[in-house]
Amino acid sequence: MLVVAADTSGKDGSIALARGNADGSCDVIEVVPLAGGTFSAQLVPQIAALFAKNGFHKEDIGAFAVASGPGSFTGLRVGLAAVKALAEVLNKPVAAVSRLEALASASKSQGKVMTALDAGREEVYAGQYEVTQRARLISERLLTIEEFLREAAGHAVITSDSAIAGTARAAGLGVEQVDSPRSDAIARLGWQKILAGETVSPQHLEANYLRRSDAEIFSKSH
Repeated sequence: MLVVAADTSGKDGSIALARGNADGSCDVIEVVPLAGGTFSAQLVPQIAALFAKNGFHKEDIGAFAVASGPGSFTGLRVGLAAVKALAEVLNKPVAAVSRLEALASASKSQGKVMTALDAGREEVYAGQYEVTQRARLISERLLTIEEFLREAAGHAVITSDSAIAGTARAAGLGVEQVDSPRSDAIARLGWQKILAGETVSPQHLEANYLRRSDAEIFSKSH
């Protein structure tokens, strides 16, 4: 099955074209980077160009996978809106993949781990996962750095952020620093979810922000 994966959750993003196999493996055909700040203009044309280059048609798409967050509010909205529209038009399922889950899946650690991404404002997007053959979600929360260090005691800390890794090491925690997940990792995890029936309809696809937007925060304060 042909899977289209997108990640627009950070400053830069990417899209991936992959073929999911019945044995659970997922062969990535190509990954195309997307420059930050122009996701809305690039996303659909780049998918079309990727298909033309590799000799596929939109009818060949079997499913979509998308990074659902946490991350940039604007980037996530753009990526999810594009995937929603394409999946709805083509009547295809969507696998939503957390970036924190992608970090846990990139880890070589087993058992309970704490994944972490920088959330700014002295805060951390933190995910607690049980890693065996797959990463099983326990919780995802927005924590202060101090809260995160307390919660992470006794866990392996998995992060792609050098500053978080340094802070965790200084606090005496075991740290595994991994590469920041791209859309190819989203495609592979998405394919696992598709095989397991863990998909959503385009209408029910939602972002995993973990934090309210500034507009929401300020509107509640007045």
